[in-house]
Amino acid sequence: MLQLLGQFTAQSQFFNLFNYITFRTGGAMFTAMIMAFAIGAPFIAWLRRRQGKGQPIREDGPQGHLLTKKGTPTMGGLIILLSLGISSLLWSDLKNPYVWAVLLVTMCFGAIGFVDDYAKVAKQHHGGLSARMRLFFEFAAAAVASVAMLVAEWVAKTPSGVHDVPHFIHALMSGQPLTAVALPFVIGWGIQLFAFYILFMMVVIVGFGNAVNLTDGLDGLAIVPVMIAAGTFGMISYLVGRVDYSTYLGIPHVAGVGELATILGALLGASLGFLWYNAPPARVFMGDTGSLALGGLLGAVAVATKHEIVLAIVGGLFVLETLSVMVQVAVFKRTGKRVFLMAPIHHHFEKLGWQEPTIVIRFWIISFIFAVAGLATLKLR
Repeated sequence: MLQLLGQFTAQSQFFNLFNYITFRTGGAMFTAMIMAFAIGAPFIAWLRRRQGKGQPIREDGPQGHLLTKKGTPTMGGLIILLSLGISSLLWSDLKNPYVWAVLLVTMCFGAIGFVDDYAKVAKQHHGGLSARMRLFFEFAAAAVASVAMLVAEWVAKTPSGVHDVPHFIHALMSGQPLTAVALPFVIGWGIQLFAFYILFMMVVIVGFGNAVNLTDGLDGLAIVPVMIAAGTFGMISYLVGRVDYSTYLGIPHVAGVGELATILGALLGASLGFLWYNAPPARVFMGDTGSLALGGLLGAVAVATKHEIVLAIVGGLFVLETLSVMVQVAVFKRTGKRVFLMAPIHHHFEKLGWQEPTIVIRFWIISFIFAVAGLATLKLR
C-alpha cells in the first residue's frame, strides 16, 4: 500500500524511495518487528488466561519437558502472522499476484494450524486434527496458490491476446520452461514435468510446511532457521526478479517475484520479535499455527522463484528432521526396531543427554551452513 507513495516523486524525491523493493523490504521488516515486540507480552498474557494448562505435553517424550514446558501457552504463531500480515499489506505492491498467492498459503496454513492447536488445547491431548483432514486442506490451499503463480508467470511471458484457458493448458503440455524444474549448479532448465509441475509445486509447499512443523519441538529451534531461510530467499527472490542479475548468474528469471522480498522482510522482522518471547525458556510456543504457516510461506516462495531444489538445501535442517521421522517410522514398521531413540532427531539428542540450549544452538549453526551452501548454488553454475 505504501508503495503507492512512489507516484509522488515529482513533489519530492523522498517519495521515490517507495519505488525501491530494498527500501520497502527494510520498512516491512522494521514494522513487523516493532509490532511483534509490542503485542507479544499482552497477547501471551491473554493466551495464559484462555488456555489454562497450556499446550499438552507428550508423555512419551523427553521427561524434562513435563517439568519445564508444562503450562506454556501455544498459538504464539498468531503474533507472527498478525505482524507479518499487516506489515506485508502496508509495504508490498498489492497489485502483484505473487504477493497474494504467498499470503494465501500463509494464512490458510495458519488457519489450519490454529484449528489443530485449538483442538489440542480444548481436548488436552497432543492429537489435534486428523492427518487426512490437515493434508486435504493444505493441498487445497497449495493448489489454488500454485495455479495462480503459474498463471501469473505465463501471462508475464506470453503476448497479450492469447491469455485464455486453452492456451494455458497448451503451455502446460508443450514442455516450455514454465513447467520445468531448475537444477542447482546447472545453467538453464533441468527436469521437464509438463502439467505435473503443478502437483510438484503443491508437494513442495505442503511438504515444507509440515517439515517446519516437525522441527518445532524445542525453544527457539524452528524460528531461527526460519529466519535464516527467509533472509536467504529474500536475496534469491530479489535476484530472480531482476532480469539483469538473473541473466548474469544464469538463474531463472521470473518477472514480479522480487516483490516477495518485502514479505520475507516482514517474516524476518516478525520472527525476530517473536524470538524475544520464544527464546529458552520459552514464554510461548508458536504451535502449528506458526510452524505450518511459516513453512508453507517458504515453500510458496521457493516455487514462485523456481528454486524448489535450492529450498531443500537452504532448509536442509528441516529436511533432516523430516527424514528422521520417515526413517524411524519405516524401519519400525518393518523390523519393530528404532533407528533413533526418538524422532524427530532433535529428541534423539535429548535422549542422549544433550542439554536443550546445546541442541538448539548447534542446529542453528547447521542451518546457517545449509543457507550458505544454498546461496553458493547461485554462482557455481
